[in-house]
Amino acid sequence: MQAAPARPAPRVGRLPRGPRDAITDVPGVTVGHCTLAEGDVQTGVTVVRPHGGDPYRDRVPAAGVVLNGFGKSVGLMQVEELGVLETPIALTNTVSVPAVAAAQIRAAIADNPEIGRALPTLNPLVFECNDGYLNDIQRMAVAACHYRDALDAAGSAVAEGSVGAGRGMSTFGLKGGIGTASRRVRTRARGRFTLGTLVLSNFGKPSQIRVCGTPLAAHLRAAAGEPESGAEPPEKGSIIMIVATDAPLDARQLRRLALRAGAGLARTGSVFGHGSGDIALAFTTAYTVPQDPARPMPAPTLLHDAELDPLFEAAADGVEQAIIHALWRAQAVTGRDGHRRDALTDLLPGWAEILGA
Repeated sequence: MQAAPARPAPRVGRLPRGPRDAITDVPGVTVGHCTLAEGDVQTGVTVVRPHGGDPYRDRVPAAGVVLNGFGKSVGLMQVEELGVLETPIALTNTVSVPAVAAAQIRAAIADNPEIGRALPTLNPLVFECNDGYLNDIQRMAVAACHYRDALDAAGSAVAEGSVGAGRGMSTFGLKGGIGTASRRVRTRARGRFTLGTLVLSNFGKPSQIRVCGTPLAAHLRAAAGEPESGAEPPEKGSIIMIVATDAPLDARQLRRLALRAGAGLARTGSVFGHGSGDIALAFTTAYTVPQDPARPMPAPTLLHDAELDPLFEAAADGVEQAIIHALWRAQAVTGRDGHRRDALTDLLPGWAEILGA
């Protein structure tokens, strides 16, 4: 007998979704994973490509926001200064940042052999979360070939949960990982736009979890047969939140958009703890900025600031939805030293009744 289809994850907000409910609903954006899942090695790489061309020669406007800076990312300083991306966005574990950054540089040089000579150097962009509970992070298992595999795998279909960089990640003491979502918005003067989100979810204490406003900690404890928890260890997780849109925005507006990702994160129960690295990056595919000074700079007609509210709502809803998707799509993983993270849907098969869904 064929298994019944899984119940869809809880739905956030009132805005319509794109056809995939994924960041790849933004035209041109693709996502690829490389997953390492063998014994004590439970990790990987995820790559978000802003367009199908060469992002070094045709850069996209971008801006980042650091909500809590307990992180080891590479490339944020130049993004803040210049307001553009020069590479795809790479996600991995904490100690693999240098290897992935080097792989990004090598890949760009292969396409542009004069980088660092006749051409400017490259600003790699790599974000990280610490997957050391499930993954033997000291193995430094991620290599340049894994970045290349994720880059080559980039497409419009986005696997979620325990895949790619999300393989070893935990959320609220459960299995976390990769989640994505999209929302369609309408502006008064400029019509419709798409906003997509993708998260690397690895944050939160078990007592904090909220889904669509409903606290789930007591239900999860009961399902696991655990007593009411006492003192919890401090927050040591992180989350990377990527926001993409096809709305014509500049870096200043994108920074404002990235900041709204924090609203979606907070709704799930996060308080941006002392030991958490909570970072959001927003970019637009509406136009590109040439690396070559001989090419003319674009002069796009930007969306008026007064029209940004629908995008702000979409960013908050989209990040919350992506976190929920990471929890709902994740599968249980057993990794380093027998450490295990269970999937929320395994522990709470009756979650729909709890949420009134």
